[in-house]
Amino acid sequence: MLTAGLLTATVPLTSTLIAPLAAAGGAGVTLDLDKTLLVQMVLFMVLIVVLKPLLFDPVLRVFEQREQRTEGARSEARALQEKAGELLRKYEKELERLRQAAAEERERLRGEASKLEAEILNEAREASNKIVEEGRGRIDREIQAIETELVARTEELARSMASRVLGREAP
Repeated sequence: MLTAGLLTATVPLTSTLIAPLAAAGGAGVTLDLDKTLLVQMVLFMVLIVVLKPLLFDPVLRVFEQREQRTEGARSEARALQEKAGELLRKYEKELERLRQAAAEERERLRGEASKLEAEILNEAREASNKIVEEGRGRIDREIQAIETELVARTEELARSMASRVLGREAP
């Protein structure tokens, strides 16, 4: 009920609202609407009006800035990841090129080493053949010298043997 500018009312709850409460073992509930409700509503409105520019708007701006920074950081991270991926692809491509160049250089060096080895072996064979030929020549000369000496001594030995067998000097 409304009376002379004061908002006071007793609102009896209807039986449809009370039925579930009564089933739960409760009795009827009365709700008093008086001036404290009006004061609370006015205080709530004043707090909203005062706190909105002082608290809510700055907090919402901070949240918005944080969201913008987060999105900015995410987009920057995506850009950096793409750049890193591109650099990695370039690195792998360059590495593969270097591997191919190294393999070609290695094969070239192997070929040169094989040629050098063949030259060294040929020189060694020639040197050993020369040494063998010189040795054979020296042996042949020594054999001829020994044969010449044996031929010369053969007569002398034959005379010495003949004189021993004959008991006198052989002519």
